[in-house]
Amino acid sequence: MAGASKSVAPYGSSPIFDELSLPDSLRNKHSTKDGTWGLLRVLEGEVELVFIDPRSRRLVTVDSPAPIPPQSPHFVNLVGPMKMQIEFFHQHPLGADDADH
Repeated sequence: MAGASKSVAPYGSSPIFDELSLPDSLRNKHSTKDGTWGLLRVLEGEVELVFIDPRSRRLVTVDSPAPIPPQSPHFVNLVGPMKMQIEFFHQHPLGADDADH
């Protein structure tokens, strides 16, 4: 079907983290490697995803997962109780043609 976004399957995922188990490495500046997209999925609650360059913030909720482009420095801020997981992909996880976050 022309114009339909294609479904993309992850090649891996992180453990499920909550506000107590979220590692410092995700709370501080980090990035995915070249060619690796992340998709931050919130399973309960919400978190703030902060991109460093260019600076932007996004509230990630159960209904609004956030793609993370390759090599894009970012970190996660806690907003309150939550459960989250990161999935890893070889291309844009939402099937988009651009690299916007």
